[in-house]
Amino acid sequence: MDMKIKNLVFDFGKVLVDYDFIPVMKAFFKDDTLREEEFRKIFISDEFIDECDREVIPFAEIIRNRQMQHPELADALQYFYDHYTDFVIGEMPGMRDMLTWLKSQGFRLYGLTNWCSRVHEVMEKYDIFKLLDGEVISSEEHLLKPQPEIYQRLCQRFGLIPEESLFADDKDVNVEGARAIGMKAVKFVDATTYARDLRQIICESNKKCDD
Repeated sequence: MDMKIKNLVFDFGKVLVDYDFIPVMKAFFKDDTLREEEFRKIFISDEFIDECDREVIPFAEIIRNRQMQHPELADALQYFYDHYTDFVIGEMPGMRDMLTWLKSQGFRLYGLTNWCSRVHEVMEKYDIFKLLDGEVISSEEHLLKPQPEIYQRLCQRFGLIPEESLFADDKDVNVEGARAIGMKAVKFVDATTYARDLRQIICESNKKCDD
């Protein structure tokens, strides 16, 4: 049975804010393309990013451990750590206006992100996060999307009914993870596409739609 959408849930990276590791690290490596490629294979990888985002041990300790494992890249990894928030390059175009309008229409807005604990530095920098009514962050739960437990944690913490909630993420696997626990979910491309997808889902939930 379809239910009315009341809650809108957003991933952070590539949905609310944009990020790019490459320009920051290129500033460190300059013309040393071989070391840069070695660094990227190890540290700009799903395995390492997931370790940081789950943060079973503190982020700074993860960095120290990896520096000991890869002393030849210790200086580069320190630069990665020191310039971590520089990877975020701005809010996603149109999304702050979108969230402001959605909030004015009575929707509740939430965040659900895989991010290390330094996400709070990013959240302090960008006003879009002030529009959220709450968030669940992987490094605080030691869980990662698409594990069902992290979506369930969001719903339990804020009293959300999955069927009344729409989740947006730029990764297909995380979209499917939300759907697996009963949430509506869409793959995020840009603000315009999200507005279209949201309208379509609301139309379907309400069983009517004006052309």
